[in-house]
Amino acid sequence: MTLVLSPSEVRQLLPMDVCVDLMEQALATLGRGNAINPLRRGMLLPENQGILGMMPGYLGAPQALGLKVVTVFPGNHGTEFDSHQGIVLLFDTRNGVPAAILDASEVTAIRTAAATAVATRLLSREDARVLAIIGSGVQARSHVAAMRVVRGIEHVRVYSPTRVNRERFAVTESERHGIPIDSVLSVEEAVAGADIVCTTTSAKEPVLRGASLEPGMHINAVGSSTRTTRELDTEAVARCRLFVDRRESTLNEAGDFLFAKADGAIGDDHIQAEIGELLLGTAAGRQSDREITLFKSLGLAIEDLAAAAYAYQRARVAGIGTTVDLGGKRE
Repeated sequence: MTLVLSPSEVRQLLPMDVCVDLMEQALATLGRGNAINPLRRGMLLPENQGILGMMPGYLGAPQALGLKVVTVFPGNHGTEFDSHQGIVLLFDTRNGVPAAILDASEVTAIRTAAATAVATRLLSREDARVLAIIGSGVQARSHVAAMRVVRGIEHVRVYSPTRVNRERFAVTESERHGIPIDSVLSVEEAVAGADIVCTTTSAKEPVLRGASLEPGMHINAVGSSTRTTRELDTEAVARCRLFVDRRESTLNEAGDFLFAKADGAIGDDHIQAEIGELLLGTAAGRQSDREITLFKSLGLAIEDLAAAAYAYQRARVAGIGTTVDLGGKRE
């Protein structure tokens, strides 16, 4: 029998603080070489309407096998539908039988921010208190929650181009977390004096520029996951010490990195380390309170699998979800 979990069930089963620990374990497992994470494959739809993406993977600890299948439809922005839609498929590692189908939008929302939190715990200053969020969508909300898991955030400033969206975000998230969240008029105003900056936009061109960065900041670049889009300009990337979830993915998929490289400002050696290497102690993170660190998040299949496997196991114990009869079992 295959277990199907809805968005609300995934939220119930995958609290942010638990997911942060799951992402730490998964990234350390990747760093040890006990995982398989091929580059994602995408199929562009006619007239650039959207993309069908496939992200297979295998994780050795906790053991998980499967893939995420997603569609990205930018035209969904401003509608009732999230721009990212899809499912995470888990297979039994003993016999390959489909074990679970989970809503990918919810898994992605939680695990992306949780992975960012792991990087932030390793790279930001321990006394970081002021958070700037660029964007006001799903990932913006998740990142406020995730940053509060790993740092004592006391004040948040949010900017997005649509005033009503950023003001609504400020009100709802301030009530949710019980801390002041200010809607501001520009990226520069949001970033000034911030300890941590998270870019969580759907922008194709840079929204965060090097001139806005200040000593001691930690930047999480989250929104862009293709080689043709970026949120940070060349100067911003060049000014930072760069850390990534995975080198191979960055060298092939990260527009933030690839545009700066094409401009001649950086080379491949600008990548300091993978987060898994920091977790294993084979590479060093922040070196001083004044340097600017940057985590470039692309999102990895193993992160989806770690989150999905945990939710699946909890659901089985709690009797949550709907079962369907799938799998090629002979009578």
